[in-house]
Amino acid sequence: MFKTTALLLSLGAALAATTPALAQSASAAPVPAAAAASCPAVLKHTFKRLQDEAPQDLCQYSGKVVLVVNTASYCGFTPQYEGLEALYAKYAARGLVVLGFPSNDFKQESEDAKKIADLCYNTYGVKFPMFATTPVTGAAANPLYVDLIKATGNQPKWNFNKYLIDRNGKVLDYFPSKVTPQDPALVARIEQALGG
Repeated sequence: MFKTTALLLSLGAALAATTPALAQSASAAPVPAAAAASCPAVLKHTFKRLQDEAPQDLCQYSGKVVLVVNTASYCGFTPQYEGLEALYAKYAARGLVVLGFPSNDFKQESEDAKKIADLCYNTYGVKFPMFATTPVTGAAANPLYVDLIKATGNQPKWNFNKYLIDRNGKVLDYFPSKVTPQDPALVARIEQALGG
């Protein structure tokens, strides 16, 4: 009886010691070593996920065509969420991922992450990855946006600016807010980046 109790206590302690590490690694979207080694510089960043603030390594999107968009909840362009989700749904199987970065740089975003998430997921049916609110302009711009601005010479001038990155991590193009997700120029550029 004593040996059984001691064994159970020992197993319980071992499980308790490993559980936090398992939970942390599961929430951090681990990236395989090969993918991390081949990760392009522009994607070598980690950001918190919108819905739960779990850290997400952008290297998990290596080898994909990436459309990066700065978003806002209270903007005339906010309905573009619907078009962005349609693009993602149409081209995800071919390797497109849309990454949404809410920003209050233009004073049109909520400070409440739950409200932003509710708008994205429940109003517009967004399924593409969304990240926690972050600066995208000026000296406070997050490191991904610093790279995107440097590569294109274009800083976001408003919400829903779009940057297209190819499968190798090369920043291909910049599209201002007025270019909708269904704009033929943007769609053609995405299709070209995805290849046949």
